[in-house]
Amino acid sequence: MTASELKDKLIVILGPTATGKTKLAVRIAKELRTSIVSGDSMLVYRGFNIGSAKPNEAERGGVRHALIDCLDPADEGFNAADFQRLATEEIHALNQRGSIPILAGGTGLYVKALLEGYRFNKNHEDSEYRASLERLAEEHGKTYIHKMLEKIDPEAAARLHVNDFRRVVRALEVVRFGQERISREKREVGFVYDACVIGLRADRKILYERIERRVDAMIVAGLEEEVRHLLSSGVSRNARAMQGIGYKEMAAYIDGELSFVEAVDNIKKATRHFAKRQFTWYRKMPYIRWFDIDAVPFEDLAEKVLETINHHFI
Repeated sequence: MTASELKDKLIVILGPTATGKTKLAVRIAKELRTSIVSGDSMLVYRGFNIGSAKPNEAERGGVRHALIDCLDPADEGFNAADFQRLATEEIHALNQRGSIPILAGGTGLYVKALLEGYRFNKNHEDSEYRASLERLAEEHGKTYIHKMLEKIDPEAAARLHVNDFRRVVRALEVVRFGQERISREKREVGFVYDACVIGLRADRKILYERIERRVDAMIVAGLEEEVRHLLSSGVSRNARAMQGIGYKEMAAYIDGELSFVEAVDNIKKATRHFAKRQFTWYRKMPYIRWFDIDAVPFEDLAEKVLETINHHFI
């Protein structure tokens, strides 16, 4: 038995936002009679539907989706280590039942950590140091603490939002006590899975047009009403889930900090920047087999991807 035969099998469909990953994943899942595991960091939160582009029941097409709607937005949050643990369990269970699951999503760190077996830092927390950082934040604001991290670990600072205070503090702890930066987790050598990794991409102009249309569709679908409901139901603006693109901008509008036009424009800008950051992660993943979504009709694309998947596993 070869090494690949000992590994769980996995199909991955990734790409920047608005490239149609879910639609393709559902099409492939139906063909292969398998399930989808979400690799998106926002889809885990219940009630965060429109702004996260969470597929509704019709869009899921009767295909089971794991790691969707599994976390209360009032909880502390969801990180790459949580995702790695839950996705690993789900993928193994599906393999045991004879299915090759499809991981669909664009959160680069999550997918890379899963495929390459990142070992996340587990250094102990230091309550006194943490308390001192909290006092500094009270006196000078969260931005002050974020700038402290930026000086000693700019990579982690670039990845963590200034309002993601718990993880910013954790990153500072790791640097201070662990002698190992949180942005440089140890990992296994090679793939954890026998994986066929499919990437969807488009010309930048076409991608940005798709992003524009997606945001406009979210507004029409009721993004403002969704955010108002979440805030009125007790979800704090400081909650990690509320830092997602679309949510923080609309919350700022609702609180009178932006005009409606400014909020929508900021959502579009932030989404374009997010797409750029996604490609930064993908450049670190040379094993991706890329397909251009604007090169052929959707059904032809699906057939080409299926052919690649079948060839990989046969």
